[in-house]
Amino acid sequence: MAPVKDPTEAEMKERTARFSALKPYKSQLDDTRGIPAEAIQRVSANNVYPVMSPKGWTGRNAIAPVKGEPGMTVSIAECPPGDNPGLHIHTKATENFFCLNGRFRIEWGPDGEHHTILEQNDFISVPPGIYRNFVNLTDGTARLLAIIQTPQGDAEDEVVMPPSVRAELLEKFGAETLEKMGEIGMRFATE
Repeated sequence: MAPVKDPTEAEMKERTARFSALKPYKSQLDDTRGIPAEAIQRVSANNVYPVMSPKGWTGRNAIAPVKGEPGMTVSIAECPPGDNPGLHIHTKATENFFCLNGRFRIEWGPDGEHHTILEQNDFISVPPGIYRNFVNLTDGTARLLAIIQTPQGDAEDEVVMPPSVRAELLEKFGAETLEKMGEIGMRFATE
């Protein structure tokens, strides 16, 4: 049997995230990386609250207050009615969704043609390389826990959006914003 550990209160405080203290990553990316919050809003849920990211993580969840072991990030997507990030692919990561409250339609396929509905406390795991989206179906704000499993050794989670989103953001925000988004793992298919 492994020796029993007895962490201090200070050590456990570093492993605790209080929802009231979490900040959505779109506001912090605007401040620290110069990416307009509106550009992030186009490719993410209304508010994504990073909860935990691996030590040394450089991706968009790097601001998470809890630093965990390699291979997993945890965040909470908070969505008003109808909110969704749009179709996107996590190229190497499995994205797991747990419905905290409300109802979400989880879509997948090249055009999001397949779907299932998650009720409160339902869970789905979407493998890498598949276009996926989630949509809040309720009349109020709903939350979805997102647990992303990345290959060990990766320092970011590469997400690829369709070419139409690239064209829209390029026209509205310019090439520099697309480059800055690429620095946090948000990339765009060209064809």
